[in-house]
Amino acid sequence: MFSGIVEEAALVTGLRKEKENLHITMTCSFTHELKIDQSVSHNGVCLTVVDIQGNEYTVTAIRETLNLTNLGLLEIGSKVNLERSMMMNGRLDGHIVQGHVDQTAVCTEVKEADGSWYFRFEYPFDREMARRGYMTVDKGSVTVNGVSLTVVAPTENSFQVAIIPYTYEHTNFHQIKVGTVVNLEFDIIGKYISRMMAF
Repeated sequence: MFSGIVEEAALVTGLRKEKENLHITMTCSFTHELKIDQSVSHNGVCLTVVDIQGNEYTVTAIRETLNLTNLGLLEIGSKVNLERSMMMNGRLDGHIVQGHVDQTAVCTEVKEADGSWYFRFEYPFDREMARRGYMTVDKGSVTVNGVSLTVVAPTENSFQVAIIPYTYEHTNFHQIKVGTVVNLEFDIIGKYISRMMAF
């Protein structure tokens, strides 16, 4: 379980294919605090630490994960948003995030707004999935590349988010441009409410 408050953007230092799996090696400031078998959110995807060597660590993404997320698009030098699992004895600064990406979206617009930025993302719309809570609502929560954000001006298949300078600089939002593919996780509370209303 995560909160969508990114700790750091890790640097990808190695990518190795093994059959249909992808081993992703990264470096970050808290590698020395990680442990084998620990769950960490990577661009919103919960992955398990499988190896630690010095200041680098490795996680493995299987085919299903690569098909549903943007992890298969990573390159050496890419930045990946990291968050370790939430501690239950503190404040929930973001919202409840499972680390289970629902689908990807594409950035269709980036606007600078006198010190902050507005990003618009578009995703394939499926009416049945929307009935089950896979959608955005105005002022609701959404997770983009693991970042807990507030939805602005949603449409049937798109939404906008406002990014402050701190988030822009400390996450991989500074690498997102028009055409960039991002990971989405819709609000789990909305999914549960939609499911209950179906009965």
